[in-house]
Amino acid sequence: MILASGLFLVTLIFVIWQPRGLQIGTTAVIGAVVALILGVVNFADVIEVTKIVWDATLSFIGIIILSMVLDEIGFFEYGALKMARLSRGNAHLMFVYILLLGAIVAALFANDGAALILTPILLAKMKHLKMKPATIFAFLMAGGFIGDSASNPLVISNLTNIVTAGYFNIGFFEYAKNMFLPNILSIVASITILWLFFRKSIPAKIDIQNLATAQSAIKNMAMFKLSWYFLAILLSGYFIGDYYNLPVSIFALGGALIFLLIAKHHKAVEPIKTIKSAPWQVVWFSIGLYIVVFGLKNAGLTTYLAQIIENLHSYGDSVAIIGTGFLSAVLSSIMNNMPTVMIMDIAIGHTGHDALAYANIIGCNLGPKMTPIGSLATLLWLHVLAQKGIKITWAEYFKVGIIVTPPVLLTALLGLI
Repeated sequence: MILASGLFLVTLIFVIWQPRGLQIGTTAVIGAVVALILGVVNFADVIEVTKIVWDATLSFIGIIILSMVLDEIGFFEYGALKMARLSRGNAHLMFVYILLLGAIVAALFANDGAALILTPILLAKMKHLKMKPATIFAFLMAGGFIGDSASNPLVISNLTNIVTAGYFNIGFFEYAKNMFLPNILSIVASITILWLFFRKSIPAKIDIQNLATAQSAIKNMAMFKLSWYFLAILLSGYFIGDYYNLPVSIFALGGALIFLLIAKHHKAVEPIKTIKSAPWQVVWFSIGLYIVVFGLKNAGLTTYLAQIIENLHSYGDSVAIIGTGFLSAVLSSIMNNMPTVMIMDIAIGHTGHDALAYANIIGCNLGPKMTPIGSLATLLWLHVLAQKGIKITWAEYFKVGIIVTPPVLLTALLGLI
């Protein structure tokens, strides 16, 4: 356990530190190789991890490629401008509308998609509107939070969802049905609490006269119109695939590649450039870190967690749901939600209380918001902001996350109950 824990801790430190530009995926893969050399894991474990994460990984690639094509044609910028103009200059309404947009993007294009694509668009518009630094900080922090807190509704909304749904054989429709109310409550609680927290930093009015029209964001009208129909068909495909018990990645990645070819036909994108610019480091990070964390499973961590879950369940379903959710949340905030979701899935599987998988997902999606290292989406979000010259310190982040996260998490878990 000491060896496995030490290796995981060192790997995580290098992921966060990124010395001399060492990328997160490279670090995770090095950690996985060291785990093999030290005997913390073996090749059979690597195969087992691959079986657990392959569908999630391929789905994530598809979702990101689809998001990048939509971004190229102005789809997300159109949405941001539309929401800004709907507010009619009322900054508080704009705050709410932007968060609703973030929730929709997170649901359909995953929290990582929201972090990578929507954040720079919103930042550019806020600078154009000459918002004060405190207001920009409020909008950015709230937008970053909603990306994770609203990533519960569909299997495709978060990598953690895909991994867990695959591990417990949860169908697309079954998942959406059980997560509908928790997600609605999570969004309402997030917007309410974030507004209460930041209301003093938001002015009454913002001058939007010089803001571009939503139509001006569209770079390829044919593809823009087609995208709405394509997304509707793709979403239907997920449900059809659920009926025939097909992997989510068939539609997520297959649909993305088809959309990419259609966009090439309309000369809206350069496919090779799009594929090359996809965040492949995230893929290596996911696989590598999962292998490192599997060493903790081998050392007995999942057995210990299973005992805690059993003890919680002895007090009834409600205590088990809230307890499991907060346990996943705390672990995610400390050791990142990607490894946490797999470790907790295995532990829950050992107990036989498979329904607690939903509590694990909510905890792993919301809990990470307490710290900057909690989720991959947050690390990507901070990296995107740093590239744009916006530096958010750990202290600033923690001050918001530790206050806002617990009540939103509790609200979502009560919805699950």
